[in-house]
Amino acid sequence: MRIAVIDLGTNTFNLLIAEVFDDKNYKIIFSTKEGVKLGEGGINNKTITEVAFQRGLASIERYFEQIRLFQVDKVVALATSAIRDADNGQEFSDTLKKRFNLDISIISGDKEAELIYFGVKQTIPFTGKRFLILDIGGGSNEFIIANELQIFWARSFKLGMARLLEQFRPSDPISASEIKRIETYLKSELGELFDQVLIYKPDIFIGASGSFDSFVAMLTSDNLLQHKNGDVFHQIPINIYNQLHQKILLSTRAERDLMTGLEPVRRDMIVLASIFVNFVLHETGLQTMYQSAYSLKEGAIYESISNGS
Repeated sequence: MRIAVIDLGTNTFNLLIAEVFDDKNYKIIFSTKEGVKLGEGGINNKTITEVAFQRGLASIERYFEQIRLFQVDKVVALATSAIRDADNGQEFSDTLKKRFNLDISIISGDKEAELIYFGVKQTIPFTGKRFLILDIGGGSNEFIIANELQIFWARSFKLGMARLLEQFRPSDPISASEIKRIETYLKSELGELFDQVLIYKPDIFIGASGSFDSFVAMLTSDNLLQHKNGDVFHQIPINIYNQLHQKILLSTRAERDLMTGLEPVRRDMIVLASIFVNFVLHETGLQTMYQSAYSLKEGAIYESISNGS
């Protein structure tokens, strides 16, 4: 059986196709993503602009070419922050149903966090440890405190990079005063997170997919990290990350255009993403950092198989 998962994110639409075996294991046979920027120009006004609306439709049309090519048996399509929060999000979903006969599940932030956990859990080699998972999105960021057996606490915050970019509109390169202003805002918004960290005392910080994949790719291109094909989990030493963080902060948009490993869709938002990660590390005091290449879409495959559907 072949299952396709379409993750309709705020910045990126992801397609994953997996071959599912009788023993309920699976193998990824195709994976791709496109920088759709569905939230661009409208996310803080709760709207998907017409230009972004059309970009999204065009991306799904291309994805269905692959779905037909791979003779997929089942399609799971999940919509997150940009669609669930937009006044015309249901219109976008209805248009996909009409044009492609695609049923979209507009999932809550809590459900998004649960699926991210199911994805990350597939890559984690730890037992007996508690970890703080962060998935950085365009519309929302999900935090999960968990171990390999259960979620202790999870929450979705409307602090995605597309929202922050439109709210703060940083200069190029970003200034020290702008960084301070962003950090002050994050501190005011993330109080619940820091309270829960004090309660559950996670040992390890894990970044899920997205921006963290870019961090790994950039560090690998600079020969500061080792990566082999098939690796789905990396430790990112804090001192190495700090070097990359400073490089990102000092960079202009033109310089980021030339950075190997940094996808075009993330070149505007990677500065804010790195500020966010650095702030969370500093405030929590966590000293061990990993990246998981698996996140929501792999979690959706896991759930679909587990439910026998």
